[in-house]
Order: sequence, then structure tokens, then C-alpha cells
Amino acid sequence: MSHDATAETKATYDRIAPIYDLMEAVVERFAFRHWRKALWSLVDGERVLEVGIGTGKNVPYHPAGVQVTGVDISDRMLKRAVERTQGLEAGPDLALMDAERLGFPDAAFDTAVATFVFCSVPDPVQGLQELDRVVKPGGRVILLEHVRVSVSVVGKMMDLLDPLVQRLVGPHINRRTEENVRKAGLAVEQVQELAVDGLVKRIVACSN
Repeated sequence: MSHDATAETKATYDRIAPIYDLMEAVVERFAFRHWRKALWSLVDGERVLEVGIGTGKNVPYHPAGVQVTGVDISDRMLKRAVERTQGLEAGPDLALMDAERLGFPDAAFDTAVATFVFCSVPDPVQGLQELDRVVKPGGRVILLEHVRVSVSVVGKMMDLLDPLVQRLVGPHINRRTEENVRKAGLAVEQVQELAVDGLVKRIVACSN
């Protein structure tokens, strides 16, 4: 993926960082927070990578006694995460980093987690391959993602609206993330549909 696409993604999330939590406040309260909590209950190991930590919405669900490293492409989103984690005895380590070019050695983590991230990564397969690289063989990659729905007419409408939505607020609304996980070479262990017509999925995969 081009440098321009990555720069555009960063610029979009820098722009919306001050209002990002407000934009998602309703769905966060009634759905997302419950799904986040359930997802983090699946995390194993002592070293965990959270890609796209954003404003730090997952921090309350980070397991005790686990070393979490959180990365994000937007420094303004990370600034919000820093504010959210101030005062914690053992908050995550935070770093500015592109999901497509992770600055970690191979097999550095036991588990990788991402929530509503691979809708925005310009080259999602490349980003998922990076997760496969930095997670130990046999370790888990756990994702919570909104995806293109299975209903044909709705899926086609999402395809039509996708360029506008992506330009305004960042994410693609028609990503086929389960397929991208398989294309990246990860072994899919479990897929759970959490919203109507598979709009939101929890995907658990195994690193090779």
C-alpha cells in the first residue's frame, strides 16, 4: 500500500481524535464495551500486543499481571490514551507505530489483539501478516471487527457508501476481514457473529 494511503489514514484519525470517544459513545455503552470485555477474557500469555489502541478504550479490560504494549498510527489518539492511563499502577507501554510495519522482532508476543482496527489499515493483509510475524508460533491473534454483511442488498449498499464513509471518518465499512485473516496465512480457530447479519465478528486465529 502506498505511503499516501498510510498518511491519509493517520491524518484522518489525528483529525477526529478529540471527538472520537463521543462519536461512539452510544454503541460503546450498549454493545462495544461488553464485546471488548469478552474478547480480553480470551487473552493468554504474559506479553500482549494491542494494535490500534486508539484512545485506550480497551485499557479497563487488560488482564492483571500481563505486560501490554499498545501501538497506534495516530499520535493524537495516543495522546488521549496516555491521558486515560495516567495514574494506573501498571498501564500499557505505548508507541507510535504503523500496523503494516511493526517495529518488533519475530515471535515477540504471546497474543495480539485488535478491536475495530483492520477496517482502517490501508493494506489489511499486510497488517495481519505482521501480527502473524510478531506473535509466537501457536499464539493467538484475537480480533473484534465490523465487516461487510452477508445480506446481498445491504452488502452492495455498503460497497456504494464505503468511499464516502472512509473519507469522512476513516474506516472502511465493507471489509471482508475473515477472508483477509485467511489470506494472511493465519489459521482461523473461531468466528462468532455478534451483531445482526454478521455486521460485527469476533475472530480468533492462530499464528504459524
